[in-house]
Amino acid sequence: MNESEVKAGLGETNGFNMPWFGFPKFAFGEVAERGAARAKEGCEKAKAVSEDMADALRDAYANNARGAADYGLKMIEISKVNTASALDFVSHLLGSKSMTDVLTVSAAEARKALETTAVQNRELWELASRLARETGEPIKNQVAKVFRQTG
Repeated sequence: MNESEVKAGLGETNGFNMPWFGFPKFAFGEVAERGAARAKEGCEKAKAVSEDMADALRDAYANNARGAADYGLKMIEISKVNTASALDFVSHLLGSKSMTDVLTVSAAEARKALETTAVQNRELWELASRLARETGEPIKNQVAKVFRQTG
């Protein structure tokens, strides 16, 4: 290798037995530093997003647990009401003195049961809807936040 090749950087290596091809040595260091800084920044952003998503999942889980408990309590309440109603119906039937009384009590009980069931179903539907909304809301908000930040 002659002196002009060494001065041009063609014969000189960068520690990996690769020539510098005339680029100043500091240029590679700057590129590496910028790449490392970008990688570090990307890792920090990913960590922040991950922590925020963990918080959102924790909120979703808490909302789900609370909603499931409310739904379960409503089911117990409905069972209690329906059991009491059934026992009242049997009690009235046993007190009937004629077939007409049995039919009257049965018709009244059927009408009452239909109305009660409609109200109970509406209450359960509202609880289930609230449960789904409150469970999904933290996740939906976090995903929207991530897309706003990256967009």
